[in-house]
Amino acid sequence: MSFITLTTDFGTKDHFVGAIKGAILTQLADAKIIDISHEISPFNIPETAYILKNSYKSFPKGTVHIVGVDAELSIDNRHIALELNNHFFVCPDNGLISMIASEIQPSKIVEINIHDRIETSFPVLDVFVNVACFIARGGNLSVIGKEIKDFKKITEIQPKVNHLKNQIVGGVLYIDNYGNVITNISKKMFQDIGKNRNFTIKTMRFSFHKIFDKYNEITGDQPYDSSIFEGNKLALFNSAGYLEIAIYRSSIQTVGGASTLLGLEYRDKVTIDFISESKPAFSTLS
Repeated sequence: MSFITLTTDFGTKDHFVGAIKGAILTQLADAKIIDISHEISPFNIPETAYILKNSYKSFPKGTVHIVGVDAELSIDNRHIALELNNHFFVCPDNGLISMIASEIQPSKIVEINIHDRIETSFPVLDVFVNVACFIARGGNLSVIGKEIKDFKKITEIQPKVNHLKNQIVGGVLYIDNYGNVITNISKKMFQDIGKNRNFTIKTMRFSFHKIFDKYNEITGDQPYDSSIFEGNKLALFNSAGYLEIAIYRSSIQTVGGASTLLGLEYRDKVTIDFISESKPAFSTLS
């Protein structure tokens, strides 16, 4: 059985996702098609990469991942297929692979060359599906196109380290379904730069001096009422290993999540300032 995943910004109202699945099944009747997400914010490459990076490894080796975000072919946006960590990706070369492959380099990358035979305004359906099904049948990447050695890099969303100021300067990478704010600052970077020193995490409106291990480690004295309770603000490293600013048990529908209540949006700045002396972190929040 072939496993093929779909990650797009198409939503589910229109015919696009259904057409893609039908085209796959026409070529591979026994294919197992899994939707990772079709609710990516339109053209949001970092969000696409974050979701895919933290989901693809859960699938069996050999899975083919079709990525349909910002996929229109142009001189600056090639179509590529690659093998990474025993998985295959069919996607635009728009920078998302530089985030997914930040720790593991692809073993082979090719620029797809079947466009000479196909004129299309819907490349995910007419090009990516054909390539994915060819790979799923055991086809060699070299048949799909010419091998290339590199892919487009996204650098502006990478966190920066200011050693003179003992500071990490990061930003908001993704806002999840609960309104929690995920930054681009990894736990490894925090540990490597922080070296167990006291710290202050600064956002636009609030500062944090402690990183919790779990959401429910922070509790308040206020009785819980989902219609009025604004929740408890906290910082933690999420399951993907990134610094997250969250509000525990706030109602996203009636009160709002961390993004709304803390005034944080995609690409807003989040900094961590480290103090010179090395002491255990304390738990005061402001």
